[in-house]
Amino acid sequence: RRQLPPVMSSPSFLHRFVRSEDGLRLHVADYPGHSADAPVLLCLPGLTRNGRDFAALAERLAGPYRLLCPDQRGRGLSDRDPDPSHYQPPRYVADMAWLLDRLGVAQVTVIGTSLGGMMGVMLAAWQPQRVRAVLLNDVGAVLEPEGLARIAGYVGRQPVVNSLAEAVALTAAANAAVFPDWSEPDWRRMVLATWRGEDGQWLPDYDPAIAQGLSNGSAAPPLWPLFEAVRELPMLLLRGELSDLLSRDTVAQMRQRLPRLTAQEVPCRGHAPTLDEPLAWQALCEWLERLDDPDQGARVRRIATASAP
Repeated sequence: RRQLPPVMSSPSFLHRFVRSEDGLRLHVADYPGHSADAPVLLCLPGLTRNGRDFAALAERLAGPYRLLCPDQRGRGLSDRDPDPSHYQPPRYVADMAWLLDRLGVAQVTVIGTSLGGMMGVMLAAWQPQRVRAVLLNDVGAVLEPEGLARIAGYVGRQPVVNSLAEAVALTAAANAAVFPDWSEPDWRRMVLATWRGEDGQWLPDYDPAIAQGLSNGSAAPPLWPLFEAVRELPMLLLRGELSDLLSRDTVAQMRQRLPRLTAQEVPCRGHAPTLDEPLAWQALCEWLERLDDPDQGARVRRIATASAP
């Protein structure tokens, strides 16, 4: 049977569990800051992913920052929802607001990949005092039909394989166009973050019922009104050079219409960058530096120099 990690799996973070408003147990990896007033980064993963996507980022930034890396309902160590109609962005955003309330966190900077970026903008529009800034990792005000169709083609179709090696080979074949320069160790790290071993088999670590939101359209609500509502919010937009979900035209429109948005294209990446690419990491650190006070910015510069990929 699947084994839960210990309460503390390493000296660097804690496993925390919080009950949602409707009674589900939600998991968050909590990487503490050096002080009680360290700025908080809320790291929100993509549709089928979980908080483990941000483990490497959190290891680099924890200390000057506190990082919260939650698993949305139906993913990772969070409970599956018996009602699949709850698998949609407004419910996820409400979960995150509830989680922050329970942890006593008043304000965050959101680092969001794909769905996670959408959630960050939605949270900022709903509770503007709570969100200081949002990093959008390969998601914007328009989602390209080609990318949505590709995602809909695999979400919910959970192959069950009998070995880690088989899971690695399957993942590499499915994502070769997204990470064309990856090698076997890279794919292995991805599988260990996004699959789980159970009863001698391996399967993707999410509830296949999350596919319902793609079939009924709730996974992609109209986004321009949301972005216009938070147009003065500091935002960093990262786009994978090979992305089929976020177009260069959309990035150009967002730059024109959102005065506090900066953008960076990440070469040799599709949907979505991992944030450890040199240009992505540099853009992230420089953006955090601009958000923070001079002393904090100096610490971020030291982190960026010391731990650059």
